[in-house]
Formats: sequence, C-alpha cells, structure tokens
Amino acid sequence: MSTPIHTRARATGFTLIEVMIVVAIVAILASVALPAYTDYIRRGAMQEAFTNLAQMRIRLEQFYQDNRRYAPAADAATCGNAAAEALTSAEVGGEVKYFDYTCEPSDSGQAYLLTATGKGTAAGYTYTLNERGAKATTEFKGEAAAGVACWALRSTGDCS
Repeated sequence: MSTPIHTRARATGFTLIEVMIVVAIVAILASVALPAYTDYIRRGAMQEAFTNLAQMRIRLEQFYQDNRRYAPAADAATCGNAAAEALTSAEVGGEVKYFDYTCEPSDSGQAYLLTATGKGTAAGYTYTLNERGAKATTEFKGEAAAGVACWALRSTGDCS
C-alpha cells in the first residue's frame, strides 16, 4: 500500500465569503439599530424641555400671585423675576443642554408664552406653553407642526 508523500493539510480559518456574510449581517443590524438608538436619545432630550417649561410655569404663577401680572411692568419685553432669570440658568431643572428658552408676555402682563427651541440633538423641535396651561408643538423634526395641541414625542402624534 502506498501513501502519497505530500498530503495536503486542511486549511483552518474563514473564507472570504464567510467574512463577507458576517459583515453584511452586521451592516444590516446597524442600519436598523442606529436610527432607533438616535430616536431614543432624541426622545430623552425632549424631557428637558417638558420639565423646564413646567417648572417655569410654576415660577410664573408664583410671580403672578405676588405681582398680579406675569411681567414686571405692563410694557415689559420679558416675563417676571425668577422665571426670567431661570430661562438660561441650570437652576430651572438641571442642566440646560438641549433647548433655549424664551418667555414673551402679552396682554399688558396678563398672559405669556413660554417657548423651548431645540439645539444640538434636539435641533428642529419647538415646544410652547401659555398661561392657561395649553401645550403645543410648533416645530417637529424641522417642519412646522400646525394644530398639535400637545408636546409631541413622535411624528405619529404621540404626546407626553
């Protein structure tokens, strides 16, 4: 019985096809997971606006109880005292990271409109709150959101 002198050793490792299949699977998973993760992070950023707008409303109501108006004077360009100071301060409800806040009094200081305008991760989102407690989303993902009478988290109209 004769045996071949040169026996071919079986190659170990992965073939190019196997590696390309794995890369394709990872790419497909990443294309699904990355947008979902980005949306999750963005929804978390929205909570800053909701919390701070609610806390500013409380401060404005306290100011109104003391002064019988929301603005320091009938012709004032900004809202009263503690709420106005808190608009850019971390004292409002934690770090002010994703939104800029404004407060515009109207009706000789008897009404106001609080606005949270997104920046960074939350760019393209604008939420409002007035003296009656009416919430609205005026801009969602960079597009005007007409008639959304709540603070929307998703384009499907889900509200917080």
